[in-house]
Amino acid sequence: MYLTASILYNMEITGMWIPFKDFGYICHLMKKLCNIPFPPSRFPFFYGWMILIAGTIGILMSIPGQTMGVSVFTEKLLRDLPINRNNLSLAYLIGTIGSGILITRAGKLYDQYGARIMGFISGGILGLMLLYLTRVDRIANFFRGFLSVISNELAIFILITFGFWGIRFFGQGLLTLISRNMVMKWFDKRRGFVNGVMGIFVSFGFSYAPKILNYFIKQFEWRGAWMLLAVILGIGFVTFVLIFYRDNPSECGCQTDGEGRFRISGKRPPSHPVRDFTLGEAKQTYAYWMFTLAMALNALYISGITFHVVSVFSSVGYTAQKAINIFLPTSIIAIFCQFIGGWISDFVKLKFFLLFYMLGMLTTSTGLFWLGTHPAHYWLVITGNGISWGMYVLLVAVTWPRFYGLKHLGAISGYALSWMVIGSSLGPYLFSLSYEITGSYDTIAIVVFCIALILFTMSLKVNAPSTE
Repeated sequence: MYLTASILYNMEITGMWIPFKDFGYICHLMKKLCNIPFPPSRFPFFYGWMILIAGTIGILMSIPGQTMGVSVFTEKLLRDLPINRNNLSLAYLIGTIGSGILITRAGKLYDQYGARIMGFISGGILGLMLLYLTRVDRIANFFRGFLSVISNELAIFILITFGFWGIRFFGQGLLTLISRNMVMKWFDKRRGFVNGVMGIFVSFGFSYAPKILNYFIKQFEWRGAWMLLAVILGIGFVTFVLIFYRDNPSECGCQTDGEGRFRISGKRPPSHPVRDFTLGEAKQTYAYWMFTLAMALNALYISGITFHVVSVFSSVGYTAQKAINIFLPTSIIAIFCQFIGGWISDFVKLKFFLLFYMLGMLTTSTGLFWLGTHPAHYWLVITGNGISWGMYVLLVAVTWPRFYGLKHLGAISGYALSWMVIGSSLGPYLFSLSYEITGSYDTIAIVVFCIALILFTMSLKVNAPSTE
């Protein structure tokens, strides 16, 4: 409890430092205890492979804060809470934007304190936020006893907005950033390949998550499902983090890729930039903004169509089951694209993957616009989603360490992730707004297509920062 209190006192997620004299010492001590409960250097095989497993599990544990993890609960929340679809989407938007604003700061904390400490914090608080969401209506009734001027609807809106902020920040944002960057630090030459392997399990996990969560809801109702996830995260996962998470291989007496430094005639390997960039320097490069904006657009589109997936397909005459069925074939395409892309990305310029990425966005938005007019357009949505999701998983992991180095990886990836999180917050609301105003999702499909076309054209000029 003392350790947990120390960590919570110094989270700094509000941008304000709350002094606690022992926190720095505890963090320093935990880094020194990287050989507890066992030394990774004496593992029977290269510990990076264990890190790959641990990081993959960490990303999967972020599912309750991901859009597909929330979307399963959407209709149940609308049924049982005094809130309509637009206000629920707005609460999701505000909470996610608040999360995105703080991710850059969280990335800097990751650079400072490492994966083990920050993973423990994010997993534990994500569990607490899920418990909180199961009681938002009762908390609203409690506060209305003191503030009777606030309507029940407004109280629920405010409280669920805070809940969405919590699961988005500690789940989709912080836990994902920590787990992915941890894996990237343990591999150099095999970084693309390892990311491809991780992507296979993450894609399958994300695609099956709605079915698993829906099963939990059927068995325990939505409150019980969130309570079960809270226990898994707050007890099981945080224990797993303390046992298996490690930040840098050098601190554990290991080397990247499980072997000596990679040298070619005294030059740094192709997976390294010529130097380590700071966040400020990275933001001055053309490539940084092209990759960031492309990923933000994808986050906007994927979160919007996922959050309203049943409504999107029912609006053109498809059943709810037909809507849910898009996830499995999408994940298969994504896995194929991401694994093959990850394997060859160690030898090919990332610019070509970015262009392929935008082609996927153009394909799925075209399919969405014509959805319902021909069966082929259903598969255009699936194919485009699979391509764009597969390329997203590849680029979000490989781009930043290859272009900008490892020293400030948390800050650089965190700032980019903040744009993606904000994009994902706008998606559900813009989709909802499109349907409310026009009675269809055609408008948002046209907007996404136009932006994707502009970004595709601009991406033709992208080069690695060292050559700009």
